Amino acid sequence: MDKISIKDLEVYAYHGVFKEEKEKGQKFYICADLYLSTRNAGCSDNLELSVNYGDVCGYITEVMQEETFDLIETAAEHVAEALLLKFRLIHHLSLEIKKPEAPIDLPFGCISVTIERGWHKVYVALGSNIGDRSGYFEMALSRLKEEDTCEVTRVSDYIVTEPYGGVEQDDFLNGAIELDTLLDPEELLSLLHVIENEAGRERKIHWGPRTLDLDILFYDDMIYDSEDLAIPHPEIAKREFVLIPMAQIAGYLRHPVNGKTVKEMLEDLDNCKDT
Repeated sequence: MDKISIKDLEVYAYHGVFKEEKEKGQKFYICADLYLSTRNAGCSDNLELSVNYGDVCGYITEVMQEETFDLIETAAEHVAEALLLKFRLIHHLSLEIKKPEAPIDLPFGCISVTIERGWHKVYVALGSNIGDRSGYFEMALSRLKEEDTCEVTRVSDYIVTEPYGGVEQDDFLNGAIELDTLLDPEELLSLLHVIENEAGRERKIHWGPRTLDLDILFYDDMIYDSEDLAIPHPEIAKREFVLIPMAQIAGYLRHPVNGKTVKEMLEDLDNCKDT
């Protein structure tokens, strides 16, 4: 991926823990590496197909000065997210905020914080077998589209499937969505749980009936495991009701653990039926 770099943009702002820092302000220097494709702009000589670094510098200055934070860590998060939301051609960025006048009674060159943030490609499974199943799906999509940090990019057809897991219950409606997000996996999980709760989701029976089920299937090519979340979803290769809608929107997406594409995993399940 190509890169546009900004070095030591000087901004006078009012960030700091101490009262005098907020009142008097001080100089900050911002460095940013912006990662995007410049191919179309380079071949056409058209600025509209790239990111105007003058506009970026002006916007960094505006964002740095519009609020006051105790920590430059917070200022960095604020600036990074603002840039990624305003300049959508930027896929990810590295941002450094330098504080050369930090109130330290020792000789030093500069204090700085550097963060890396960007958009992530995520796939989420949808399931419902209570009430207005398609209505719950549409509500979930609407809620995700309301979030600045999420962008729904593809939606599969909805399919009707038999219940999974041995619990006697009504048939499910299933689907899958492709999502670009600035949220990390745990933040996205929390958001999905909020949306499930808004749909009246109750977790009483494992694999039991539910108004709305939203499961993270893939998050980039990440392999992740915590107390509440495993990525990729550990049951993907066994679940036809997940693989069928996923094959519509990302058939050639490759599983980072078993190395198979979505279509290959679906073919494996079909072959198991035939034997």
